[in-house]
Amino acid sequence: MGPALVAWLALSLLAGTRTEAMCGDPPTATTRSIPAPQLSPEEQLSPHMPEALRCDACHAIAFQIEEQLRKAEGKAGKKALSESDYVEVLERSCSQGWESYGVQELDGAKRLAGPGLTRQEPMSVMVTGGPWPGRLSKMCHSYVGEQGEEQIYGAHRRGPAALRELLCHGEKGACAGGKAGGPAPPKALQNEL
Repeated sequence: MGPALVAWLALSLLAGTRTEAMCGDPPTATTRSIPAPQLSPEEQLSPHMPEALRCDACHAIAFQIEEQLRKAEGKAGKKALSESDYVEVLERSCSQGWESYGVQELDGAKRLAGPGLTRQEPMSVMVTGGPWPGRLSKMCHSYVGEQGEEQIYGAHRRGPAALRELLCHGEKGACAGGKAGGPAPPKALQNEL
């Protein structure tokens, strides 16, 4: 062995580095463990959407309804759909699979994630399937029943913001009154005389 190679080998051993890593082995990958969200019994077993996730669910439903109505209008080649057409599209929107939605933890809080929902963490575990598709479908049918197809289609025609406002942010909406970002502010006490 040449003196330069002996010196390099001695320095490598003294420095504590492995000669294999120095000779072209790929670097070892560092691993990062990301835990799945821990779901409460209500989040796992209830047939209803948990209160803390209702606003996210409403936005997902509004997004899917908007997408389905927009596609139907594009296929029909006309600006407005007939009543029978938009009623059919709304039924199809609510009866879809909803499998692309699930729950993930974001900044220490559980959030619904999927198409149309803006706050999503790319490096997290999302729990899909289970009760989430059924809950979303049930909520969607409930909104259509409460608001009516004609009112929902009218809001769609005014734009996505109008549809979200109608379904999610109105007086009784899932996002009204601070429900989405934590508990509602305390109600002011009234004097009763």
